[in-house]
Amino acid sequence: MWKRLLIVAMGGALGSVARYLFSGWVYRTCPSSSLPIGTIMVNLLGCLFLGLLWGIAEEVEVSPLLRLFLFVGLLGGLTTFSTFVLETLNLARDGELRLGMANLLISAGIGLLVMALGLLVGKGMFYVGRRWLG
Repeated sequence: MWKRLLIVAMGGALGSVARYLFSGWVYRTCPSSSLPIGTIMVNLLGCLFLGLLWGIAEEVEVSPLLRLFLFVGLLGGLTTFSTFVLETLNLARDGELRLGMANLLISAGIGLLVMALGLLVGKGMFYVGRRWLG
């Protein structure tokens, strides 16, 4: 049990640091955006990576500990669903209903699309590899 907790904690720490660095970079790159663009981009990136890694994991045997590290730790630390919900609520509470709805639709709608894209790419990598290798 302790080994699993340590693996999740290590992945979570790396994911949280990656979220901090990436979202900070996005906010510095797009300082004039009224939307919480850093959170949106981190969540979309997390959706893409989750789909990609899940597609790979469906094609290749992945150890339970690596699954914990990647899916629960790293990607759990990287994505920011609770922050997304809070920012959406704050936009609505501040009377920015259109921005709140845009945040909701972009994050959920495009998140679903990029996760599906990642899944297809992850699975497709192995399909193409099998065709080339015969």
